[in-house]
Amino acid sequence: MNHATDLYPPVLATSYRMGFTVGEHSAGHMRRILRIFLTRWELDRLSDSATLALTELVANVVRHVPGRRCSVLMLREPYGLRVEVADAVPGVVIAKLAGPLEERGRGLALVEAVTDRWGVDGTATGKTVWFECDAEGAPGHA
Repeated sequence: MNHATDLYPPVLATSYRMGFTVGEHSAGHMRRILRIFLTRWELDRLSDSATLALTELVANVVRHVPGRRCSVLMLREPYGLRVEVADAVPGVVIAKLAGPLEERGRGLALVEAVTDRWGVDGTATGKTVWFECDAEGAPGHA
Protein backbone atom coordinates (compact mmCIF):
# COMPACT_ATOMS: atom_id res chain seq x y z
CA MET A 1 0.00 0.00 0.00
CA ASN A 2 1.29 3.46 -0.87
CA HIS A 3 0.41 5.68 2.08
CA ALA A 4 1.08 8.86 0.12
CA THR A 5 -1.52 8.12 -2.56
CA ASP A 6 -3.93 5.71 -0.85
CA LEU A 7 -6.59 8.36 -0.28
CA TYR A 8 -9.74 6.48 0.58
CA PRO A 9 -10.28 7.17 4.28
CA PRO A 10 -13.81 6.79 5.67
CA VAL A 11 -13.98 10.57 6.12
CA LEU A 12 -12.60 12.92 3.49
CA ALA A 13 -9.52 14.60 4.94
CA THR A 14 -9.23 18.36 4.70
CA SER A 15 -5.47 18.36 5.01
CA TYR A 16 -2.39 16.39 4.08
CA ARG A 17 1.04 16.72 5.71
CA MET A 18 4.19 14.83 4.87
CA GLY A 19 7.90 15.25 5.56
CA PHE A 20 10.26 14.68 2.64
CA THR A 21 13.87 14.61 1.64
CA VAL A 22 13.45 16.03 -1.83
CA GLY A 23 15.44 15.47 -4.99
CA GLU A 24 15.31 16.43 -8.62
CA HIS A 25 12.18 14.33 -9.31
CA SER A 26 10.26 14.95 -6.09
CA ALA A 27 8.14 17.76 -7.48
CA GLY A 28 6.44 15.34 -9.88
CA HIS A 29 5.39 13.07 -7.02
CA MET A 30 4.12 16.02 -4.98
CA ARG A 31 2.17 17.37 -7.97
CA ARG A 32 0.45 13.98 -8.30
CA ILE A 33 -0.49 13.97 -4.61
CA LEU A 34 -1.79 17.55 -4.84
CA ARG A 35 -3.88 16.73 -7.93
CA ILE A 36 -5.44 13.76 -6.11
CA PHE A 37 -6.47 15.97 -3.21
CA LEU A 38 -7.72 18.77 -5.48
CA THR A 39 -9.93 16.24 -7.26
CA ARG A 40 -11.26 14.86 -3.98
CA TRP A 41 -11.88 18.42 -2.73
CA GLU A 42 -13.59 19.36 -6.03
CA LEU A 43 -10.97 22.03 -6.69
CA ASP A 44 -9.69 20.67 -10.01
CA ARG A 45 -9.79 24.16 -11.52
CA LEU A 46 -6.87 25.12 -9.28
CA SER A 47 -4.66 22.26 -10.44
CA ASP A 48 -2.50 24.08 -13.01
CA SER A 49 -1.68 27.09 -10.84
CA ALA A 50 -1.30 25.14 -7.59
CA THR A 51 0.95 22.46 -9.06
CA LEU A 52 3.17 25.08 -10.73
CA ALA A 53 3.51 27.01 -7.47
CA LEU A 54 4.26 23.83 -5.51
CA THR A 55 6.89 22.85 -8.09
CA GLU A 56 8.66 26.19 -7.63
CA LEU A 57 8.68 25.92 -3.83
CA VAL A 58 10.06 22.38 -3.97
CA ALA A 59 12.72 23.48 -6.48
CA ASN A 60 13.83 26.14 -4.00
CA VAL A 61 14.27 23.47 -1.33
CA VAL A 62 16.31 21.33 -3.72
CA ARG A 63 18.55 24.28 -4.62
CA HIS A 64 18.90 26.10 -1.30
CA VAL A 65 18.26 23.81 1.68
CA PRO A 66 21.17 21.72 2.95
CA GLY A 67 20.00 18.12 3.31
CA ARG A 68 16.91 18.94 1.18
CA ARG A 69 14.47 18.19 4.05
CA CYS A 70 11.08 19.87 4.06
CA SER A 71 7.51 19.29 5.08
CA VAL A 72 4.54 19.98 2.86
CA LEU A 73 1.08 20.84 4.16
CA MET A 74 -1.94 20.97 1.83
CA LEU A 75 -5.10 22.43 3.34
CA ARG A 76 -8.67 22.61 2.03
CA GLU A 77 -9.89 25.97 3.28
CA PRO A 78 -13.36 27.56 2.96
CA TYR A 79 -11.95 29.96 0.34
CA GLY A 80 -10.02 27.28 -1.58
CA LEU A 81 -6.50 25.92 -1.08
CA ARG A 82 -3.47 26.71 1.06
CA VAL A 83 -0.12 24.96 0.58
CA GLU A 84 2.85 25.37 2.90
CA VAL A 85 6.43 24.20 2.40
CA ALA A 86 8.53 24.40 5.57
CA ASP A 87 12.26 23.89 5.95
CA ALA A 88 14.89 24.30 8.65
CA VAL A 89 16.83 27.17 7.06
CA PRO A 90 16.23 30.26 9.20
CA GLY A 91 15.71 33.67 7.70
CA VAL A 92 14.07 34.82 4.56
CA VAL A 93 16.11 35.14 1.41
CA ILE A 94 14.88 37.89 -0.87
CA ALA A 95 15.61 36.82 -4.41
CA LYS A 96 16.93 39.37 -6.86
CA LEU A 97 14.91 39.94 -9.97
CA ALA A 98 16.13 37.74 -12.79
CA GLY A 99 17.42 39.41 -15.91
CA PRO A 100 15.83 38.53 -19.25
CA LEU A 101 18.61 36.06 -20.17
CA GLU A 102 19.04 34.36 -16.77
CA GLU A 103 17.91 30.76 -16.47
CA ARG A 104 17.07 30.91 -12.75
CA GLY A 105 15.54 33.37 -10.35
CA ARG A 106 11.93 33.51 -11.54
CA GLY A 107 10.39 30.98 -9.15
CA LEU A 108 8.79 33.31 -6.63
CA ALA A 109 7.66 35.64 -9.41
CA LEU A 110 5.84 32.65 -10.95
CA VAL A 111 4.31 31.79 -7.57
CA GLU A 112 3.06 35.37 -7.27
CA ALA A 113 1.67 35.32 -10.82
CA VAL A 114 -0.33 32.09 -10.50
CA THR A 115 -1.65 32.31 -6.92
CA ASP A 116 -3.94 34.71 -5.11
CA ARG A 117 -1.61 35.19 -2.14
CA TRP A 118 1.80 33.98 -1.01
CA GLY A 119 4.30 34.75 1.68
CA VAL A 120 7.10 33.62 3.95
CA ASP A 121 6.79 33.18 7.71
CA GLY A 122 9.77 32.72 9.98
CA THR A 123 9.41 29.89 12.50
CA ALA A 124 11.36 28.83 15.58
CA THR A 125 13.13 26.19 13.49
CA GLY A 126 13.34 27.78 10.02
CA LYS A 127 10.74 29.19 7.66
CA THR A 128 7.48 28.35 5.93
CA VAL A 129 6.78 29.52 2.39
CA TRP A 130 3.07 29.36 1.57
CA PHE A 131 0.56 30.17 -1.13
CA GLU A 132 -3.21 30.32 -1.41
CA CYS A 133 -5.52 29.85 -4.37
CA ASP A 134 -9.16 30.93 -4.23
CA ALA A 135 -11.90 28.72 -5.59
CA GLU A 136 -14.69 30.17 -7.70
CA GLY A 137 -17.79 30.68 -5.62
CA ALA A 138 -15.83 30.68 -2.35
CA PRO A 139 -16.64 33.34 0.26
CA GLY A 140 -15.03 36.62 -0.76
CA HIS A 141 -14.35 35.45 -4.31
CA ALA A 142 -16.36 36.90 -7.16
